[in-house]
Amino acid sequence: MCDTCGCNITPGNREFAYKPVNGTTAVAVLKSLLARNDDQAIHNRQHFDKHRLLAINLMSSPGSGKTALLEATIDALRDEYHIGVIEGDLETENDAERIRAKGVPAHQITTGSACHLDAHMVHDALHQFPLAGLDILFIENVGNLVCPASFDLGQHRNVILLSVTEGDDKPAKYPVMFRAADLVLLTKSDLLPLLDDFSPARAESNLRNLASTVPVMQLAARKALGMQPWLDWLRSELAQQRARVGRGETAHPRIQVGAMRLHEASM
Repeated sequence: MCDTCGCNITPGNREFAYKPVNGTTAVAVLKSLLARNDDQAIHNRQHFDKHRLLAINLMSSPGSGKTALLEATIDALRDEYHIGVIEGDLETENDAERIRAKGVPAHQITTGSACHLDAHMVHDALHQFPLAGLDILFIENVGNLVCPASFDLGQHRNVILLSVTEGDDKPAKYPVMFRAADLVLLTKSDLLPLLDDFSPARAESNLRNLASTVPVMQLAARKALGMQPWLDWLRSELAQQRARVGRGETAHPRIQVGAMRLHEASM
């Protein structure tokens, strides 16, 4: 997270922000913003649980194939589940239009200068988005391997995409993001025969070096290759989520908490 470019101040939380003056530090500002974000995330999660849906936050660098994955997933599951999508980008409705073309409700959040979504922006979107009847809600975060991992949106699970065109060292370079993962997808795997500098085994080794035990799956969404394990994971997670709701419980994403987040913000 950065406290200089202004990405911590988003259209959703701007009313809670203030300029540091007279000894008030940027960390104090960020502490307030994060606390309010987490409160809003709890409220969002209560909405999702009330509707018995599974909310998934998709995170990755730009161009890793998040929207293509959603298109292929919608095609595969359209007769089985009702899916909705919240899209996050700095500008344009390009991705939301692609999802709507599949006959699925999609709401676009344009963040302006903010390089991540926050819980307030998602909450505002929920006022314009039909949750009733949905089984799975995907939140496609802004393409960025840093800031999105530190903001709870109210989701139940985090899915991180790593394209094979990006390099197998990304888990080592961006540990905060990959530690937040509940599942890692190696995307565009059909290109592996053309790439001699990406090793799925090295990518997974770098992930395991972060003490992560989450599943790693390879797929190529545009070619509909390797999709079955991903679809089965979604089915399992939805069943588990509904069982939790039936017990009056919920699931929380892997988000850095308290001092760890503020420590990084002050560096």
